[in-house]
Parts: sequence; structure tokens; C-alpha cells
Amino acid sequence: MDKHFEIIERMPTVEEYQRLRQSVDWHTLAPEQIAVGLKHSLFSVTALHQNQAIGCGRIVGDSQIYFYIHDVIVMPPFQGQGLGRLIMDKLMNYINLAAPAGAFIGLMASAPRLEQFYGHYGFKRRADEMPFMEMWNNGH
Repeated sequence: MDKHFEIIERMPTVEEYQRLRQSVDWHTLAPEQIAVGLKHSLFSVTALHQNQAIGCGRIVGDSQIYFYIHDVIVMPPFQGQGLGRLIMDKLMNYINLAAPAGAFIGLMASAPRLEQFYGHYGFKRRADEMPFMEMWNNGH
């Protein structure tokens, strides 16, 4: 597979976002809901391959106290090629530049296999009894 990716600092379109969510079996949202949610993001990146969105990641929060990493998505045919890491690198770079000292940096990951991936960025599992991983980075 051609591994040429481009990571650009922009929101995915509503259509791109819906397609990315569907590719990883996340539930469908109304287009109006997606449009408002994306509009209120603090920061987002979109991964492109041959001008098609194949991944994304975004940060939501209040820009001072809370920053949450959300919607880190890589379409299945492109997983395992380092694209998720490139997306996270861009998101973490934004946080390192924008988040004041003492800000809370969080994320939720629903698959235990992602613990090591996010651990690379300083995130740790918060509670084992939860049905998903709620992770936080206390190093900021």
C-alpha cells in the first residue's frame, strides 16, 4: 500500500467525519450535530491520502483548564502504518503550545489495546473497573 499521507491542520468536513466514523463502526450522528460539534473544536487535523480523508483527530475543551483529545480515527486499511502516531503528534504539539501549566489533558479510549499507544504520550489508565479507558496526562 502507498504510505504517502499528508496531515493538515483543518477540520474534516461533515461528510468526511461521518465516513471516518462509519469506517471504525462508530454510531451515526445527524449531520447538523456533527457540524456544530466540529465548529466548537479547539483544534483538529485531517489525514489525507490521494486527497481523500483517511484519518482525523481533534481537541475539545475550554482552552484554559480542560483539553480533551477526541476522535482519533484512522480508517482500517491505513491502521498500523504510523498514521495514528502522526495525528497524535500534531494534537500533542498543539496542547504543548496552547495549554497553560496545570491544565487537565484527557482522553477516552474504548479498546484496551490502545493503552500502550496513548501511554507513549504520558496518558495512564484511570480506573480498571470502567468499561472503557479514561486516560489522563498529569505531566502538563
